Amino acid sequence: MKKRIVLLAAVAVAWTGSASAQTKDANAEFEKFRAEMEESNPAELFEVKGEELWKAKRGPKKVSLADSCDLGQGVGKIEGAYVKAPRYFADADAVMDIERRIVWCMTEKQGFKFEDIAKKPFQGANDNNAPDITNLVTYVASGSRNMEFDMPMHDAKVRDAFETGKAMAAYRAGPYDFSCNTCHGADGKRIRMQNLPNLSSPEGALRGVLGWPGYRMTGGVMLTSQWRMNDCFRQQRFPEPKYASQAVTNLIAYMTGNANGQMYKGPGIKR
Repeated sequence: MKKRIVLLAAVAVAWTGSASAQTKDANAEFEKFRAEMEESNPAELFEVKGEELWKAKRGPKKVSLADSCDLGQGVGKIEGAYVKAPRYFADADAVMDIERRIVWCMTEKQGFKFEDIAKKPFQGANDNNAPDITNLVTYVASGSRNMEFDMPMHDAKVRDAFETGKAMAAYRAGPYDFSCNTCHGADGKRIRMQNLPNLSSPEGALRGVLGWPGYRMTGGVMLTSQWRMNDCFRQQRFPEPKYASQAVTNLIAYMTGNANGQMYKGPGIKR
């Protein structure tokens, strides 16, 4: 009996080691494939569309975002805006991430209706074209390529959004009693072949925010951080938050604040 137990234990250890090695090999192969794809990243196509939309006179008011939208760097300027958000905008009296801010500019400056933008804010698997807002966010994000994350943590309102996001990440609820931290609150966790970043650490937070907006190869679609947050709520079996909500901004602030000082590589590639 003792020999059988020892043998089974040895098999279990060998299997675990084999599974771990297979996971590492699979991750290494995917990262190699990702690096090759990045050389001709499809995100560039969305950046081009976004630039056209940014400069076009649109909406009931027939104005361009380039002539009216301030993302924190001055009207029309996109350089560095993505890595310095979420940030507080006095004209809206709110801390906003870049996607939420662009939506605000589209409604307040161009005259679009929020309800129309929110009807279909994300690209679906069967959609040939990404929504305008996705193209715009991708273009703006490209203006921060190879810049360090620099969310203004010294601002009291931004710090409050960060702390609220931190508390939200730890909040357990829903039918599975899940929180964000259930999957993303410690090192070494994974689901199937997917390694899960620890968002409370600088390295893990960077993995959480890098590559968004991102071209998702499994669906052939371009998606944003707002979509990623909404999908996490769905996977936890929580009610999905309202599009461009303060709750999502708070979670993005928590991740971005933890990633401060590290390099943003621009719109990227996702599984």
